[in-house]
Amino acid sequence: MSVRVARAAWVPAWRARCGRGTSTFPAPPPGAVDVAQLLREATSAEEEPWGAAARRTPDQCSVLLFPGQGSQVVGMGRGLLGYPRVRELYAAARRVLGYDLLELSLRGPQEALDRTAVCQPAVFVASLAAVEKLHHLQPAVIENCVAAAGFSVGEFAALVFAGAMEFSEGLYAVKVRAEAMQEASDAVPSGMLTVLGQHQSKFTAACLEAREHCKSLGIEDPVCEVSNYLFPDCRVISGHLEALQFLQKNSSKYHFRRTKMLPVSGGFHTRLMAPALEPLAQVLKTVEIRKPLVSVHSNVSGSRYAHPTHIQKLLVQQVVSPVKWEQTMHAIYERRKGTAFPRTFEVGPGRQLGSILKSCNLQAWKAYSHVDTLQGGQDPDPQEGECPQ
Repeated sequence: MSVRVARAAWVPAWRARCGRGTSTFPAPPPGAVDVAQLLREATSAEEEPWGAAARRTPDQCSVLLFPGQGSQVVGMGRGLLGYPRVRELYAAARRVLGYDLLELSLRGPQEALDRTAVCQPAVFVASLAAVEKLHHLQPAVIENCVAAAGFSVGEFAALVFAGAMEFSEGLYAVKVRAEAMQEASDAVPSGMLTVLGQHQSKFTAACLEAREHCKSLGIEDPVCEVSNYLFPDCRVISGHLEALQFLQKNSSKYHFRRTKMLPVSGGFHTRLMAPALEPLAQVLKTVEIRKPLVSVHSNVSGSRYAHPTHIQKLLVQQVVSPVKWEQTMHAIYERRKGTAFPRTFEVGPGRQLGSILKSCNLQAWKAYSHVDTLQGGQDPDPQEGECPQ
């Protein structure tokens, strides 16, 4: 891939058409450029169709990972404000959302930031702002990116980065998604439980018995099921709070080594989120979705998107389907023995995805770095991540 852009602006152009109906957003700030322009120039699809990519060695390529809800922390974004156009990005987000997302991200309180309706847009914008930092410090990483994946709401950020949708449209879809999921969460006391198990752990039996426990309490049609596949023997289970409490109390029976509740407000990626399907489906019908300029992998299948129509369908299905992150990691990093791995960058708050990568593929993790959203003025941090919570 030849790169014919010496310096590309990250902040996207803001499209007028967005929302359930038709909304008009302010014109872009002076100098704002389409988010995908760099990748369009770099790939030059018509003149150099992907064949040029093969001439690069794998360790010259890069993969970007975008975190999801649960990675939020008060102060995220503080380390990004000194980089070009990050403030413009947050100013545009304020126009789309109708409130000051930067203020909430920087100063909290944590309780407000943890609310689904706020958290999802906050992580989305912070992650894309982190791309601006990465591009400023290491532009070749962006120019040589070959794949991207995002965890849950992070998939929207990955798609915006890859040029599949515009920033303002993607953010508005995230806003609608988050508010609908917040409403669904408020309707039923539910949550998510990280479970670190063993080879003999009985996830299916545990969920079944937790549902039976809920029925004994008078809960009709209880929900308790695996909602995230993180790495071997590690799952997130979502459902009614009573079911999750039952699992924690009886963890030794099912050979669970450790359990911990996630800082989220609902049983995401289960049918408890079904009320959020229609609002998200409707807003995505108004979004122009294009073929990603780099491979983007779906949470629902773990495979890369083959066609724009699949993106619209699977983004809706994702809300009530398990996140197959372990499968995604295998798909991205599968290669012949002895072949070098690409450099991996986690762009956004937290290092959870790096920690998961280490457990899925230690050799790939050795080329992992984190783009810090809390501290500025430094190269991406190649430190080991925290254990996923």
